[in-house]
Amino acid sequence: MLAAAGVALTALTLAGCATTVSLTPADAANDPACAAVTVRLPDVVDGQQRRWTDAQATGSWGDPTTVILTCGVDAPGPSTLPCLTVDGVDWIIDDTEAPNYRFTTFGREPAVEVYLDYDAVSGQETLTALATAVGTLPVDGSVCTDRATG
Repeated sequence: MLAAAGVALTALTLAGCATTVSLTPADAANDPACAAVTVRLPDVVDGQQRRWTDAQATGSWGDPTTVILTCGVDAPGPSTLPCLTVDGVDWIIDDTEAPNYRFTTFGREPAVEVYLDYDAVSGQETLTALATAVGTLPVDGSVCTDRATG
């Protein structure tokens, strides 16, 4: 997971220099459920235009990049991090790299991670824009118990 964060942070920093955003696919990026998510990704997220990526089951928005989506990451287990429900999708919130935040789906497999720059976009607006696509992922029965307000 830390390696993915490093790749995401590098992409956020360097993406303004290239047309295509260079990312690394998650281990389960070839899961058919990720393909279902990818084809439903919106063209615009919180005012940011979608950009091409060079990795399977990923999405990127903004120039420079402000939002990165990666499908096929490991599903998180129980966590002490707060959880936010947006349009029926539960997300674990990790703000340890603020203003860059990591939101990871909870209770869905494969999981999706969204890494965003909170100085440029709203987490709530971003997750709302992605809910239709991410909501297609199969649920595994896990539910959030520590819900954040949002």
